[in-house]
This record gives sequence, C-alpha cells and structure tokens, in this order.
Amino acid sequence: MQAPPVAAVPRDIKIEQLSMVFYGRGEPVIALDKIDMNVAAGQFAAIIGPSGCGKSTLLRLVADIMQPFAGSISLGGESPRLARHAHSLGFVFQSPTLLPWRSVKQNIELPLDVVGRGSSKRSTRTTKDLIDLVGLNGFEDALPHQLSGGMQQRVAIARALVLTPDILLLDEPFGALDEITRQRMNLELLRIWAESGTTALLVTHSIAEAVFMSDRVYVMSARPGRVTTIIDVPLPRPRGLAMMRTPEFFDCVNRVRDGLFGNEQGGAPARGEPIEAY
Repeated sequence: MQAPPVAAVPRDIKIEQLSMVFYGRGEPVIALDKIDMNVAAGQFAAIIGPSGCGKSTLLRLVADIMQPFAGSISLGGESPRLARHAHSLGFVFQSPTLLPWRSVKQNIELPLDVVGRGSSKRSTRTTKDLIDLVGLNGFEDALPHQLSGGMQQRVAIARALVLTPDILLLDEPFGALDEITRQRMNLELLRIWAESGTTALLVTHSIAEAVFMSDRVYVMSARPGRVTTIIDVPLPRPRGLAMMRTPEFFDCVNRVRDGLFGNEQGGAPARGEPIEAY
C-alpha cells in the first residue's frame, strides 16, 4: 500500500566550530576554520565570499556528502547523515546535471525511481504540479538539449523538491546564467521557496543576489574560510525587482560589500575576537 505524501517540515541548521582540512601530497589545506552558523527553520540564508573560501565545501558538509574534520552540524536536532537517509535534503548544483536521455518529467521523477515511488517523502504535489510550479508547463516531454539554461535549472529545482525536502541547499544555481535570466530565476526561486515551506541555504558570488534572496547573509573570508560578518536583511517579503532600487536595499548591499572588502584588506576580526553582526 502506497504511503501518503507528507508536507515539508522546515529544520533549523546549527553549525558549531566546524573545520575542514584536506590532505594531499603537500601540506594539509585548511579549507574551513571554526565556522559557526545558525539558520532558523523556514529562513532563507545566503553564504558569500571570495572564490576558494570553502563555501561549496560547507554546503557539502551540511548535505553529508563530506565529513568534517572537527565541529558539529545539526539539522533540526539530527545529524546530516540521518537527514540524508530520511531524504530531508534537496541539493541544487551550479550545473543542472540532468540525464540527457530523460525528459523533463522523467528527470524530475528520478529521485522517486531511486528511493521508490511509494516513499512517504514524495511531494504532496504531483509531477505536473511541480512542473507548473517551476513554470515548465508544456515542456513535460522535452529533452534537456531542447531547453535553455534557465529552463534546465528549473528542472533541477523541481527534482530537488520531489521528495519534499525540509532543507534546500543551493550551490550557485544561477551562476552560469545571463543577468536577465538570473534575475527572473531569483524571483521564481523566491516564489517556489515560499510555496514549498523549506529552509534554504544559498551559496553565491553575487552581493545583490545574496541580499535580494535572503533573510541573513554570512560573509566568509579567503581560505581558511571563516564567517567574519553576519548581516540580517530586514527587507519585507514578498520581494520584487523594484525593491532593488530602494535605499534599504542599497544599505544592505553596502554592508555586505564592506564585509567582503574588509576581509580582502585584512580587516576581518582575528580569531577569538567578536564577530560584528549588523
């Protein structure tokens, strides 16, 4: 008998003193150094920092793709491994990673083919509902090569939602898109996030995107990656592009920029000093 579908139950993300070290042929590389982070259940948070600071590594640690060197991660009171086994995590990569021989519908349903279509974690929405949600109505049978980059990412987002994740992890999902498509996808993702009821954690290189999308921005330093500034974004929701022209938006952007430039110029707090939160 098929189990009834369930709705998402947002989980908080608590990271304490998280460190990651990679060992190779040369000296050990400290990728992350004593990261502390607290994302409330249902919140949309963003991580921004220079290339190579460990942003993607941090996301993979939360997803249980990698194991930390030290420190702890709690997802709604559970370990990342338990959350992963419960199919409570959705991951959207920078590349859509769609299977080229499967249609839009079949790519979205791939997780169901892996875990079983009788899984209780399947979305309360049907595949058609998810296709409508990401704005791909009429493209159900299209193959990936017949879609634009933005449309492929929509498929990837729908696929990440098919098992009703409590936490949605996004690793620069729009980094390869042009600016016009990127802003449209920002709006779509905010709409989808609001409707899906998940906790979201976004990695991005765009200051404007980080501010526009999130409730809180974590600024990281160059390697070894540390959280050096935390900026709360008090902008009301729902958000539209007109908000990006307001003084309040520019104020938040400037705070993030100051945090980033301070890091690059050696202005980040030394280890053990308090981190300023705006």
